[in-house]
Amino acid sequence: MNVGGTARYVGELVENIPDSKLATGYVQGSEIEDPCIQKLDVMRVPHMGRAISPFNDFRAWLELRKIIKEIKPAIIHTHTFKAGLIGRLIGGKHKRVHTFHGHLFGDQSFSSLEKYMITNAEKFLANRTDLLISVGKKVGVELRAQGIGAKKEWVSIAPGVNALPLIEKRQARKSLGLNEEGMLLGWMARMAEVKNPHLLLEIASQMPELSFVMAGGGNLLEEIKKRATKNVAVIGWANAATFWSAVDCAISTSDNEGMPISLIEAQLAGIPAIATDVGSNSEVIRNGITGIITSKNSEHIIKEIRKLIADKGLSESMKFAAKKLALRDFSIEKLLDRHQKAYKSFLTQDLPF
Repeated sequence: MNVGGTARYVGELVENIPDSKLATGYVQGSEIEDPCIQKLDVMRVPHMGRAISPFNDFRAWLELRKIIKEIKPAIIHTHTFKAGLIGRLIGGKHKRVHTFHGHLFGDQSFSSLEKYMITNAEKFLANRTDLLISVGKKVGVELRAQGIGAKKEWVSIAPGVNALPLIEKRQARKSLGLNEEGMLLGWMARMAEVKNPHLLLEIASQMPELSFVMAGGGNLLEEIKKRATKNVAVIGWANAATFWSAVDCAISTSDNEGMPISLIEAQLAGIPAIATDVGSNSEVIRNGITGIITSKNSEHIIKEIRKLIADKGLSESMKFAAKKLALRDFSIEKLLDRHQKAYKSFLTQDLPF
């Protein structure tokens, strides 16, 4: 439950769906736990963590199996690869649901061999799963194209996100230690290879007349701080409401995504976004309407930034459309309704839902 979209997605389900409980491990390394966990009914799996460790993973399997035997759940819903692996290998009469918040096919931090092994593991696990959920339709299409759950029951359920309590722009920038004047472009994500923060630095180095701010933690944080040019402020973890109150345009440079909550929050804040065409980014951002979807080529991204800055009318229309469409498409009510219908279909055996 490290800070990020997956934790927020899971947190809304556990907090709002009756009789839900959360079994989770602990964050590792430089990660920090999402504050949403403080409101949840949590059972700890002490040896569960992101890093692959056969010994600890087996102990986590034993710990989770003990929890399942004690509470006898009707449905076990897993999120992320590690939880999905351990959770779906535990026998029982319960139904199994797994949500993909993205995939690793475009993630350069995994070797070809690792991707091959994980893909085949997911194929095997899909056959032990009653319902597969993708956060974003495109993510589900890409997974099925790899042979993962190609003949299984699937549904796409987008995140539900509450609009942030925004504050005045100057005040937000001051509280973050940023220049209170001028155009500011914001990047918010986990500082990891898959989010490609180096691409943002490359873009900023070629646009010295603009200011950029990068928020988030992770294993690349210190490296990004050292490499950042003078026009890039790297501030680590930041309050999302304050961050999106401070910036004028959101930038996402990821190599791989599910359906990023940070971009949804930016859209809810009425901020146009420029994002790489990966995962389900194009389902969050309506290209040319609420923002711009582009390739991962730095020259293309720079061209789109200049286009947005130069066309004030386009920028203003995107701000209005971004908030309007995000409020319609990414409500908490929709998130909960889709999940409750899915769960009830198992309990009543009334498929499809």
